[in-house]
Amino acid sequence: MRRRKGMCVVWPIYFDASASRELRRVRRSLAIPSPTLEELREAVRRLGLRYEAVEGAAHPARPWERKGYLLVEKAFPKGELLRRIAKALRGVRAARKKKLK
Repeated sequence: MRRRKGMCVVWPIYFDASASRELRRVRRSLAIPSPTLEELREAVRRLGLRYEAVEGAAHPARPWERKGYLLVEKAFPKGELLRRIAKALRGVRAARKKKLK
């Protein structure tokens, strides 16, 4: 896993409503079912943060799921950053549903 100063690792599983609290980093009310790396990218883009995508990487607790992760600019403490991303992610998902209708 790559690490960079001033960046933090953000996995899609952190926002998965179906994941256990052990893996999910935001409360269930902010989480969405099965977030994708592309949705995560769009949420971070909406927040105006710099990021770098690492595709095909597996979370250490789930080596069979190779969804990838983002290295995101650490503009806030990590907990606050994850909550802001989760709110933006819900907006991205809502916009996609609206677009499909």
